[in-house]
Amino acid sequence: MKKTLTVRDIVIAGVLGAVAILLGVTRLGYIPVPTAAGNATIMHIPAIIGGIMQGPVVGLIVGAIFGISSFLNATVPLFKDPLVAILPRLFIGVVSWLVYVGLRRRNEYVAVAVSAFIGTLTNTVLVLVMAVIRNYFTVGVAWTVGITNGIPEAIVGTIITLAVVLAWKQIGKNQKSKISKDL
Repeated sequence: MKKTLTVRDIVIAGVLGAVAILLGVTRLGYIPVPTAAGNATIMHIPAIIGGIMQGPVVGLIVGAIFGISSFLNATVPLFKDPLVAILPRLFIGVVSWLVYVGLRRRNEYVAVAVSAFIGTLTNTVLVLVMAVIRNYFTVGVAWTVGITNGIPEAIVGTIITLAVVLAWKQIGKNQKSKISKDL
């Protein structure tokens, strides 16, 4: 693991953080679903991508930006609490990175898919645990939201993350091979 942030890390963290903010402010990050929660979110996906592509520090930074944006734009009391809105989001990219690093030598596609799925569940589970601890939800409500929203969010998050990360990695390979041919 690298010890310092590169210019690339900072730029990617900023761009992915801006995407997370844009998804929240424009409400494009909320997908209406017929469940008790009313919306599924894709706003955690930039933190997952940051963790997979650039490592745990970038994943943590993007997760923090997502959490702070969620906190500042909150319309329900649950997310006006920084322990619910911000703290759990810090772990999305870090957990995604850990899973990705653990699996990438076996199969790149599986590593990206599993890390996206687990990263999404990290968001869902930690937010719901904090909501229960802070007495916003009962355990029963948290389980219901987790099952009805968490699983569909994890599936959607996995599909989107796979598409973005694999395309990003392919573009990087093409640029490297083109540069080496030009030399």
